[in-house]
Amino acid sequence: MLNKMIVSFLLAALLAGCGNEEVLSEKDGNLSDSSAVIQEFDTVMNSDAPAVAGGVLKYALVAESSFQGIFSPVFSEDAYDEELMGFSHESIFSYDEEFQLTQDGMATFVLNENLKTVSITLQDNLKWSDGAALTVDDILYAYEVIGHPDYPGSLYGEAFANVVGMTEYHEGTAGAIAGIEVLDDTHLTIAFKELNPSILQAGGALWSQPLPRHQLESIPVSEMARSSQLREQPVGTGPFRVKAIVPGESVLFEANEYYWKGKPKLDNILVEVVGSATIVSEMEAGNYDVAVMPTSSYETYKDFDNITLLGREELATTYIGFKLGSRDVGSGANSLNLSSKMADAALRQAMAYALDNEFVAAVLFDGLRQPAHGMIPPVFEGFSDDEAVGFSYDPVKAASLLDEAGYLDSDGDGFRETPDGEPLEINFAAVAGGDAAETAVAYYIQQWKEIGLDVSLATGRLIEYQKFHDMLASDDPAIDAYQATWVTGMDPNPTEMFSRTSALNYTRWINEKNDALLDQLNAAGALDENARTQIYQQWQALLFEEAPVIPTFWRTQIFAVNNRVKNFNIRYGATRGWETIELTSEEPAR
Repeated sequence: MLNKMIVSFLLAALLAGCGNEEVLSEKDGNLSDSSAVIQEFDTVMNSDAPAVAGGVLKYALVAESSFQGIFSPVFSEDAYDEELMGFSHESIFSYDEEFQLTQDGMATFVLNENLKTVSITLQDNLKWSDGAALTVDDILYAYEVIGHPDYPGSLYGEAFANVVGMTEYHEGTAGAIAGIEVLDDTHLTIAFKELNPSILQAGGALWSQPLPRHQLESIPVSEMARSSQLREQPVGTGPFRVKAIVPGESVLFEANEYYWKGKPKLDNILVEVVGSATIVSEMEAGNYDVAVMPTSSYETYKDFDNITLLGREELATTYIGFKLGSRDVGSGANSLNLSSKMADAALRQAMAYALDNEFVAAVLFDGLRQPAHGMIPPVFEGFSDDEAVGFSYDPVKAASLLDEAGYLDSDGDGFRETPDGEPLEINFAAVAGGDAAETAVAYYIQQWKEIGLDVSLATGRLIEYQKFHDMLASDDPAIDAYQATWVTGMDPNPTEMFSRTSALNYTRWINEKNDALLDQLNAAGALDENARTQIYQQWQALLFEEAPVIPTFWRTQIFAVNNRVKNFNIRYGATRGWETIELTSEEPAR
């Protein structure tokens, strides 16, 4: 068990390096809280300097472990792979600043509310990165693979089951998906059981990533994720294509001359994995042109002369979750265990009120994170409840909740026992990710100790990224509570993360009121924005009451860009991407 002296030492050591040691103080025996000013950044970097022809841009993939290297949105469940596919794969639909689908992409669409259909039209003469024709049959093929009985990924759920005929196809009682009709190479119609607002949301219920039938059809669905086609010779729709891969370490991309907007300006993009402990010195030395930077070390790089910092609100919420049940892999159903260690909502609420996230945001993250009042990030205006207060820091209330629920220190050892008088030892898991992550976790453990809870690290240490997610997915009994991040993507609909049948519902929390609210959110009535807003607010209020998760932070995403880079734009909804980026010199700014 980490004691307070150790935690204070860790904080002081880290803060001395961050330049924030003045925020750290002792008050009545407790680390005091403090508020941070939320930082603001530009989202676009332009330059009047003339560009050189072609060139190689070096991109640092900041990661604490290797990437898996599954280059397919249909199969990948790795955030690092998703970052890599930002160069080689692209949605057929464009979207605006409010994440609503527009008609400016590779495909246009028509929604028919009476027929509950969406008709999709592809532009003429689209091609995959290997030169093969891209047709609507490749959209159909993505649905066929995701809905296939042997599909091993986690995408299949309510959104896909909402397609007419998909349930029968998924269960093996039909050989085709009745609700999807291919009219010709560029026209396709999808019929839905119910229309819901996620159909018009980028990254939502209307699947936007085609799958190359010409490359994959001969491979059994159960084996595709392991195939060389997806790991070594992937084809995509993006501005660049994979040229060479060093598994888990680097990817060399080359310009895709078949890209629908025309061949990119750059010749190549070289992506290499770089640890958070070394990325600051690498950017200072000019060894990389672009990196998504760790916010915990912001003070050490914010004044570098050779880089420009861009920032945007991240489409994610950091949270603490509780293991409340298990998942039946065969049936795909989550089930509650009412006898689980964390089953009492009062215990979960007490753990929430014990945490001073204002302090953590101010001291460890320099205003680049803000305490989360709910699970929907504030970038989704109207859906994130501005009036919600969330779990504010209140250790007195936390202790009172535990007392009233019968969690008492009966033997005088400083730690509370269960209402049945049994020892209560809570195993907490978090991903290894640098000094700030370790310090924040140590601080949380100390705060829980202050209210009499015996919390220690599951496995005795922070856990490597892939292993952590494998443990969550398999309901490893070594984990009682965990810190993770819900990446909403561009659609904040919580069904994928919180439904009773979702594989990504790692808490395994199920609740009838939650079912009803998710059903409402996915029904035609929620096409009305006011109705949709009310449902989101009711859902977040339910999470506050039940506390299967504790929202902790909303985050700012920081891009460090070398000053030789031109036309870099991270604004959500931007119509210009990697294909327009250029370099203004052969050598990086140092």
